[in-house]
Amino acid sequence: MPDASLRVLIYDENHLRASILEEGLREAGLDQIAVVAELGGIVARIAEFDPQVIFLDLANPNRDRLESMLQVSRAISRPIAVFVDESDSDTIDAAVEAGVSAYIVDGLKKERVRSILDITISRFNAFNRLKSELDEVRTELADRKIVDQAKLLLMKRRRITEDEAYALLRRTAMSKNCRIPEVAESIVMAADLFPEDTL
Repeated sequence: MPDASLRVLIYDENHLRASILEEGLREAGLDQIAVVAELGGIVARIAEFDPQVIFLDLANPNRDRLESMLQVSRAISRPIAVFVDESDSDTIDAAVEAGVSAYIVDGLKKERVRSILDITISRFNAFNRLKSELDEVRTELADRKIVDQAKLLLMKRRRITEDEAYALLRRTAMSKNCRIPEVAESIVMAADLFPEDTL
């Protein structure tokens, strides 16, 4: 069940459709709900209300309106559910790429709002976990690459083995109280800046 203190912002220019979403959220136990009916005021309202989840009901969006909404989605890191009456694969792809957590076609029913809210939050959290893991892997690969470059430079210029080069990097990092990749990056940068015989 969603936390009752969860803040949800609904964007819909149609008052009747917005009220269906709002009623479904209230029946799910939520009471911190903001409704925005004007596209021009949505960014300011998001900044003011600081919602934890956003519902965008776009009905039959034209390309300009959809792009405006997707720009909002890209600019904030929040779970977002988009409701549309009809869709195509290009629109769905654009929405997913913009960070939309749930894309609901012909799903504006009060009874479904709670489950849609749960799915939106769950998919957002799962995506963020995957993104975090991917960022960690990328950082590890970049660190490994720079350390390997630094080891090669040390091996060549100091005429030492790979193990000795790594031990030197490790000792330097410990003495400077920093990470080995930071020392490695300094060595690689210095090698680019200074002639070989000065390193």
